[in-house]
This record gives sequence, C-alpha cells and structure tokens, in this order.
Amino acid sequence: MAVERARAGDIVVVYGLDDFNVGDTICDSDHPLPLTFVSIDEPTVAVSIQVNKSPFAGRVGTYLTSRKLGERLLREVESDVSLRVSPTDSPDTFLVSGRGELHLSILIETMRREGYEFEVSRPEVIERTINGQRCEPIEELIIEVPAEYVGIVMERLGPRKSELVNMTQREDGMTTLEFLIPTRGLFGFRSEFLTDTKGLGIMYHVFHDYAPYRGEIHTRQRGSLVAFEPGETTAYGLENAQERGELFVGPGLAVYRGLIVGENSRPGDLYINVCKKKQLSNIRSSTSDIAVKLTPPRQMTLEQCLEFITDDELVEVTPDAIRMRKA
Repeated sequence: MAVERARAGDIVVVYGLDDFNVGDTICDSDHPLPLTFVSIDEPTVAVSIQVNKSPFAGRVGTYLTSRKLGERLLREVESDVSLRVSPTDSPDTFLVSGRGELHLSILIETMRREGYEFEVSRPEVIERTINGQRCEPIEELIIEVPAEYVGIVMERLGPRKSELVNMTQREDGMTTLEFLIPTRGLFGFRSEFLTDTKGLGIMYHVFHDYAPYRGEIHTRQRGSLVAFEPGETTAYGLENAQERGELFVGPGLAVYRGLIVGENSRPGDLYINVCKKKQLSNIRSSTSDIAVKLTPPRQMTLEQCLEFITDDELVEVTPDAIRMRKA
C-alpha cells in the first residue's frame, strides 16, 4: 500500500532512487538535514576468495566464474556495511575483509549453499602502523562458564596471547571472565571452546582497540598428510596412513594429488598413498582375512579448516563438500 508519510520504526520500501546505501539519509532537497551516521567498526580480518582451480572444479557448483563471484561479493557489500571487497593483481582473486573469522565464515557458508564454488586462503589480520609501531587489532572477550571449566578455558587462552582483566564468581555457580586478546588468537577458538565446556559456555567478543603486536601465536605444530595420487581411498591405504597421523577422510572417497587427507603426527608435510590397494595372490595366509580396523576420521568444519591451513594451503568450498589442498 502506498503511503505519503512514515514514522520512526516503520518498515517501508523506497523505489525510484539509485546509488544510496545503508547509513544514507533520504531528505527534502530544499531542507537537506542528514542524520548523523552511526560509527561502524572497521574490518579486522581479510581472506582471499578466488576461482576454484582444483582438479574437482566445476563438478557440482552452479556459479564458477570470476564474474559471478565478483557480482555476488559486491552484492553482499550493499547490505553488509562491515564488509569490504577489493580487487587484486589477479582477475580471479578478490580480497574480502570483515569483522572477524565468524563474520567471513557466515558469508562463505551462505555462498556455498547458494551454489557458488571457490577457494579461500588463510585468514590474516589487518595490521596498522601507529606512531611508527606495528599494531594489531585487540578484541574484548567475555566468557561465562561453570566454575569447573575455568581452568581449561584459561589453559586454552594462555598460548593465544590473551590477558585476563577481570574475573567474577556468581552465586549460581557461573564464572564471568573478561580478556583482552588479539583477533588472530580467536581463530578456531569457538569450536574448541564449545567442546571443552560441553556446550555449557557462552562467549562474546567485540573490537576493543589497536595495540602493539604481541608476538607469534603457534596454533599448529604439525604438518599435513597429503594425497600422493588421484583415485578413490581404500581401507587398506588408510590403514597405513593412520599410522602417520590423524585422518580427515574415510574409505571410498574420491581424492586428487595435493588434497590434504589428514594431520601429520610430526612437523612437515608427508605425501602418502591413500588409494593403495591390497595385492591379490593365490597363496593363503592365516592373517590375510583379518578385518581392517580404521579410526573414525575427524570431521572438519569450515572454521576449523580456515584455522588449520597454512600460507601454502587453500580451503576448497563447493556446494557438497569442504576440502583442504596444497596451493
């Protein structure tokens, strides 16, 4: 229904106007009195989103080209005021900046469900130089957990360069913890936190300020187990591979050379043949028919994949799967 007047709080649709965005004021040209723009936190984390170039590219995705990818990202910028999209030297790659890992992972998951297929680099924080000093974004992290989980939370946040600023014990048995922690220290912490607290913990974080760089955060000490050849994984090949580390894949899964299939138990990457088949012979053995025992693979979420990869690795995102591979 067309109306001539709307009051504060009314939801209306305006048509016939172009080139205006969130935060703009539509007013009388004779009396231009724009409203004060609400301050919005600047992006603190950036990833590179690029066209999928893996051997499995184009199998299930609907939108594959850089043009479709760019159009979708620019369309998101129109409604998400905290998101920034910048071109790079490569026409197939876009630099996407947002308000933290969760902000970007929600965008990636939404695009995946819409049929887009692409690759994502490791998240990097957006640093600044202030008064000639290297500075990084710091988050104010507030955690509420039952008292018995305070120890494990403190243990997890210590190596992430966090600083405890307040601790309050409540009468209901819950403890409120307040930390100042680098943004990069929160990468992958949410899923780890929910597991450690058995889903009973609550966490919230908001941008605090830029502060001097706090040093390296070592969240991964081990290398990757990488598929040596294309094919289909076999129980026989995986049985040998699981002795080298923890697997991310099970039997009967199509893989290609360079696909990350697990985490090595030692530093450095290890190429391994997970498609190896058992040699058949006409000689019977008392141990030949013993069933292969495989440890269930670790199911990696999108956030865990983004935290796991290193600078020379990518997350391949498709409508039906999330994979990690060597770049």
